[in-house]
Order: sequence, then structure tokens, then C-alpha cells
Amino acid sequence: MRGLLSLAAAAAMALPALAEPAASFRVDFSNPQISPSHWTMTINPDGSGHFHSDRGNAPATDPQAMETHDMDRDIRLSEPFAARVFQTASQHKPAKGDCESHLNVAFQGWKKLSYSGPGGDWSCEFNYSKDKQVQALGDSFMGVAATILEGGRLEMLLQHDRLGLDQEMQYITEGFGEGRLLQINAIGDILERLADDPEVMDRVRKRAKHLLASREK
Repeated sequence: MRGLLSLAAAAAMALPALAEPAASFRVDFSNPQISPSHWTMTINPDGSGHFHSDRGNAPATDPQAMETHDMDRDIRLSEPFAARVFQTASQHKPAKGDCESHLNVAFQGWKKLSYSGPGGDWSCEFNYSKDKQVQALGDSFMGVAATILEGGRLEMLLQHDRLGLDQEMQYITEGFGEGRLLQINAIGDILERLADDPEVMDRVRKRAKHLLASREK
């Protein structure tokens, strides 16, 4: 009987923890002047998440460029990256009110960051934020989104224009080297396909293998 009571007490103590909602982080981006004009990204503390993009009505800047179709897919980012995001989001709650700097800076698109979890829920919308940590989070997710969109282009090129993969892979390699693109993990699947495909250029396969080797664990 004493053992049963102990088990019941332990179960009762665990109920609040089980009932606590999981933390989540979401980014909404919009800029009608570019394509895609809108995308959303949600991630969970383990790095899993989802990405959705809409092309919108922006005119093509280069008629010969192959644009990605609207995307709607699950994504996987590295756990260390997700841990840094949630640590910052839970420990640094932006001041209530407007977090936009109102500085005379070029329009880069509206970013709305939304966090729910330990430390309190918050959201913040800005083109360029006066809060340095919020701005840094926004910059990071812009880099991740750019990577995901590049992955979509690689998929289209693999299907329709294999010769175009060489130039695209050079751009992607340079982008990661310069920090414009972040989280190789987000396009690991297509890079693995390229690395193992004997019908694409050897240089493309080598670059894909090099990028995969530098993935954040």
C-alpha cells in the first residue's frame, strides 16, 4: 500500500510538468518587393520545425533565373543552434511596445519574432530593431531562410538544369563561407543527393561533400 501511495504521489507531482506547453519560436517575414514575398518559420527546442513560403506578386528581377516554387516543408536545424535561440528568447524579453529602431535604414523586410515558453511569451516586429539581441535573432533566421530557399533551387536545378548546379553550388559555398547563409543542416537532404549522384559534375559532388562535412552537430 505504501508503495502504491508513493507512486500516486510521484504521478501527481509530475502532472504540472506534463501539462506545461512546449516552447516554440516563430518568425514571419514579409517584403512585397522580393520573391518570395512572405515566409514563416517555426522551430522547436530540438531543432525540428516547419518552413512555408509564398512567392507573392513581385516581378522577377532576372527572367532567366530559376525561382523556387512556394515551399511548405518540415525542416531540421542543429540542436546547438536551436538551443542558442531558445536560451536568448527565454532570457531576453524585449521591452513592451515598439522594438523598431525607426532609423533611416534601407527597408529589408518586416520580421516578426514570436516566442512562447519559459520566461514569458513575447513578440516583436521590426525592419531594423533597436534591440541588438532581437536584431541578431532576426539576422540569424534570415540566413537560415536563405539557405532553405537555396536548397529549393538546388532541387529544381537537379530536375531541370543539372549544368546550372555548378554555379549555384559555388554561390552556396561562398555564402556559407561569408556568413550570408546559415545552417547547412537545413538542406542536408539535397546535399546528400548531390554528393551521391554520379550524373552531376564532379565539382558539384565535391562541394556538396565539403558542405556536409562542416555541418553543425
